[in-house]
Amino acid sequence: MDAGGGRSAVVLDTTAFHPVDTAWPDQPADRGVLRAGATSVEVVDAVVAATQGDGLLLGPDVPVRTGTEGWTFVVAHLVDGTPFAVGDEVSVEVDAEHRAALSAGHTACHLASLALDAALADAWSKPVPTDALGAPAFDSLAIQSSRIVPDGSRDVYRIGKSLRRKGFDPGALDDPAAVAARADALLAEWIATEAPVRVEAPGETLAARRSWVCALPGAEARIPCGGTHVSSLRELRSATVALAVESVEGGLELVMTTTAVRA
Repeated sequence: MDAGGGRSAVVLDTTAFHPVDTAWPDQPADRGVLRAGATSVEVVDAVVAATQGDGLLLGPDVPVRTGTEGWTFVVAHLVDGTPFAVGDEVSVEVDAEHRAALSAGHTACHLASLALDAALADAWSKPVPTDALGAPAFDSLAIQSSRIVPDGSRDVYRIGKSLRRKGFDPGALDDPAAVAARADALLAEWIATEAPVRVEAPGETLAARRSWVCALPGAEARIPCGGTHVSSLRELRSATVALAVESVEGGLELVMTTTAVRA
């Protein structure tokens, strides 16, 4: 399929490539190449695409959420030119090092979100929804954006009138270094367990709702997630967070930068 700009979208019956999810584009696409015979081309991007039978819509042009009934969802591998023909047998080669770095970053991101929730558990004066470990869910209530990077992540939270009405005390962030230290202590404790990590899915299609699962001390954490992850916390030597708080119109912005070190 012509993807514009001199590129084409290659759709395969199966693929090992992780695409960008338009609905929550936290993890970037894998890197790698497609090969057919003597032809080898770099995949410049990979996005979720969808069709109702006529034509293929790519990435931001998909008007519905992944999994919407009546739609078929596939991975579109974007390549320069038109190197393949319909029916070609194509092999997929994913950059394993880049995938490993993103997987470590994504697992550390989930751990850090849970650790941040726990570190801020005393900041609430009203009952609110809880996270996978039973702490007040600051992460899901305040998150504005999340970006997975190799061996880390960057999460941005907004503390405004809505969060304060829910009972959150912004004064809990007066000493962000102390909050980060509490989160880091939990991260060290959890990583030391070397707990297994898995991604559960009810099926093998792209639309299957996946969950990240990790048996942490006291409870099994389960978070909806379509990204890639390490198979065990044994693969991480450490994970730490840095917190920065800035005043913005209507409240505060908290930025959490998570850094993972692989074993």
